[in-house]
Amino acid sequence: MSRPDPAKRQARAEELAALLAGRPIVLVGMMGAGKTTVGRRLAAKLNRLFLDSDEEIEKAAQMSIPEIFEQRGEPEFRAGETRVIARVLKDPDIVLATGGGAFVSEETRALVNAEAISVWLKAEADILFERVSRRSNRPLLKTANPRQTLEKLIAERYPIYADAHVTVLSRDVPQDVVAADVIEAVLAHLKN
Repeated sequence: MSRPDPAKRQARAEELAALLAGRPIVLVGMMGAGKTTVGRRLAAKLNRLFLDSDEEIEKAAQMSIPEIFEQRGEPEFRAGETRVIARVLKDPDIVLATGGGAFVSEETRALVNAEAISVWLKAEADILFERVSRRSNRPLLKTANPRQTLEKLIAERYPIYADAHVTVLSRDVPQDVVAADVIEAVLAHLKN
């Protein structure tokens, strides 16, 4: 498949920005799916502000995600996550990358799907495991068998992530390619 020329890609991004009319785009999916990396590139292409819900939660709580999990537990973390996402979705023209568990919350999922266009960055287990193994800041993978834990999370979460408006495959290609795929998929969704 030939890559579209930069002028055509820019025109598609501008068309999407106009169709969105300020509505946020929210990236959901497993840890390691590329939500932050793709989100930054997508925001640049659409001339939007990029936000990462985990960073916003850390700012609000004045502690790191692992510290919140350790000191307050996952239920308190999830409650704070929902509050932070509700707050940032009030901002127009944003691309928001969410933590892997955010969309699993029924309340957060309903909020995201009502206020934004949700995009599931779907990746195969091998790609996810290879990516998450590079970093040690994944509280849910601090287990005896992280690979097994990841596969269990995939089995639990993929049927829920399927509730996103749009699904885009995150694969081993430059993240700009995945960002362009998101633009095309959201355009197609909005035109239907």
